[in-house]
Amino acid sequence: MTESTAATPTERRSKRPLFIAVGAVVAVVALVLAARFLASAVTGGQTLDVEPGIAVAVEIQAGSSAREIATSMEQAGVVRAGELRAVIAQQGVASRLQAGTYYLETLMTPEAVTERLLTGPDTPTGSGIIVYEGHDVRRILAGLAAETGYPVEAFEEALTSGAVTSPLLPIEVPEGVDELTRWEGLLFPAHYEMPEDATPVEILTALADETVRRVNTVDWTRLEELGVTRYEALIVASLIQREAGVESDRPLIASVIYNRLEEGIPLQIDATVVYALGESPGRVLTEHLEIDSPWNTYRIEGLPPTPIGTAQMESIEAAAAPAHTNYFFYVLVSPDGRHGFSTTYEEHKAKVAQAKKDGVLP
Repeated sequence: MTESTAATPTERRSKRPLFIAVGAVVAVVALVLAARFLASAVTGGQTLDVEPGIAVAVEIQAGSSAREIATSMEQAGVVRAGELRAVIAQQGVASRLQAGTYYLETLMTPEAVTERLLTGPDTPTGSGIIVYEGHDVRRILAGLAAETGYPVEAFEEALTSGAVTSPLLPIEVPEGVDELTRWEGLLFPAHYEMPEDATPVEILTALADETVRRVNTVDWTRLEELGVTRYEALIVASLIQREAGVESDRPLIASVIYNRLEEGIPLQIDATVVYALGESPGRVLTEHLEIDSPWNTYRIEGLPPTPIGTAQMESIEAAAAPAHTNYFFYVLVSPDGRHGFSTTYEEHKAKVAQAKKDGVLP
C-alpha cells in the first residue's frame, strides 16, 4: 500500500507465486504402529506414543493440502502435525511440498520432514501438470501451454466455447468481464497427473472439477451471517491468498475484509490494483491507484467482480470462517510475512511507523 491514502488497510511487500503440489495422502505403516498412534490420539498426548526409528512409507498423491500432509505424517507416527505445520508456515513453503512416496522414520524432527518434502520423494509420482496458487487465469493457461505443447489459444477456446463447464461460474457475466476472465479463480492450484494425450478440454475439466470438489468440502454455514454468496467468498479467498504471508494471518485478514465491507469502507488492497494493471509495477505507487478498473478497490466500493487469482484451501476456509475481530487495518510487521492488525487508523499508523523503523517497510 502507499501512504497517500488516508485509510490504508494494508502495506506489505509483494510475494512471488509459489508451487503447490497437493494430493490425497496415504500412510503405509505396520498395524502395531497404527494401534500405538491411535492410543496416543485418544489420550491427546503431547508426544507420539511410538518407538523412534521405525521405518514407514508415506505416499503423497494428488488431492491433499499441506495441512492434510501434516496430518498424515502424524498418523504415520513421523511427526506431530501441529509441529510440522508450524515449521512449514514459518518457512513459508506450504505450497512447495512435493508429491510421491517417502521412506521415513518415526519421531523425526519437523525441520527434517519439511526438508524432505521440499527435496522431493524417494519414489516420484510421475510427471504432471502444475497450476500455481495466486495466478490469474491467463497466466495459468500460458503455463499449461508451455507444459503441454498445446497452443494457448486451444485452452482459451476450451474455456470460452462452453466445452468446459462449472456450477461455480457466475450465471450473469458482470460488466467489464469477458468470457475468459469469468473463469478467474475457478481452476484449482494443484499438481495434476494427466495422460500424455490429455486434451485441453480434459485438462481444464480436471482443474475445474477439482475446484468444485474442494469448495464442496468447506463449511459454508456462515455465509448468511457474512452477507456474501459462495462466489463472493471465493473472491475474498483470492484476496486473502495474495495478502497473507503466514497461515495464522488468513482468518484475521478475512475479518478485516468483511469488517470493511460491512461498514462500506473501500478495501484498498494493492493486489487488486496490480491485477487491474495486468502486471506488477514492482511497487504500487499513488499514480497506479487512479486506474479506472472494476478491480481497483481504491476506487470501487465492495468486492471486485471476480477473484484475482487462484486460492489454496486455507484461504478459502478463512473466507468461509473469518476470525471475529474489530480490526479494520493490517500492515506487514515482520520479514517472515506476519502482519500487525489494528482497529483504529491511529493504531495502524503507529504500526506502519514501527515497521519502517524496523526496516520491514521501505
